[in-house]
Amino acid sequence: MNKQDLRIIYLGTPEFAAESLKALVEGGYNVVAVVTMPDKPAGRGHQLQYSDVKKYALEAGLPVLQPERLKDEGFLEELRSYHADLQIVVAFRMLPEAVWAMPRLGTFNLHASLLPQYRGAAPINRAVMNGDKETGATTFMLKHEIDTGNMILQERIPIGEDENVGSVHDRLMALGATMVTRTVDLIIDCENKGIALPTTPQPELAELRPAPKIFKEDCEIHFSGMTAAEVHNFVRGLSPYPAAWANLTIHGQRFENVKVYKVGISEYRNIDVSKNELIVPCKEGAVSILELQVPGKKRMDIKSFLNGLHG
Repeated sequence: MNKQDLRIIYLGTPEFAAESLKALVEGGYNVVAVVTMPDKPAGRGHQLQYSDVKKYALEAGLPVLQPERLKDEGFLEELRSYHADLQIVVAFRMLPEAVWAMPRLGTFNLHASLLPQYRGAAPINRAVMNGDKETGATTFMLKHEIDTGNMILQERIPIGEDENVGSVHDRLMALGATMVTRTVDLIIDCENKGIALPTTPQPELAELRPAPKIFKEDCEIHFSGMTAAEVHNFVRGLSPYPAAWANLTIHGQRFENVKVYKVGISEYRNIDVSKNELIVPCKEGAVSILELQVPGKKRMDIKSFLNGLHG
């Protein structure tokens, strides 16, 4: 068997998943169909918007399936019609057993964390928000419980002290794409040798950190309840998306739902609004807000914002 013989169905939705799909297609692997989320209305005109995976799949001429319900018999029948040997899942949604157990070689998932840590929908954000010094990606075989299957490959990368989640996301996206193709190569090699795919059970750790989905209310900065270091990690773990936010009073003006994209840890404790600096005290220490965006305005550095305010 070679990579043209192995029939693959790919399941994913966002940009993170599109990169791995691109690596498979450009690497000459036989992707026979793509499954992604239904189109969603977006913007002022509520025009239907394609997922990043669908955009690439259409460009590559691949069949696209967009089921509303993954257990729908019509969808399952269409999935069976492709006679896939293997399914690959990257940043999609929880699959019913009827889907993940369908291919003869099963289904593997790429998850953007060092499993078993950060099982869930937002592993990259949560790792940075918690101030972790490293993260990584894992490929593993799917089973009933979410993100718990036996591991195939795992790779680590460092997280910079001031690095935000956007940068970590992009590095993991590139790493993940190479791990997906390496995992497929390993599966093909094991098939050709007539041996079982080598996998490793996820270790049992005393303390597991979950990675639940992040909602707007989860992104509010509570300066009085957080240390300066915690605020710093919180902000960079949500920057640029979905972005931390706070309600701020600056020079007597109240600003609601201010998005905060970057802060630095300040030596000063008291609130200071000068021409160039905005310092906010925390439970311990203080932070200097460096980049923000007030509703209706563009994102800007603090000097530009304060100059406009004073002007």
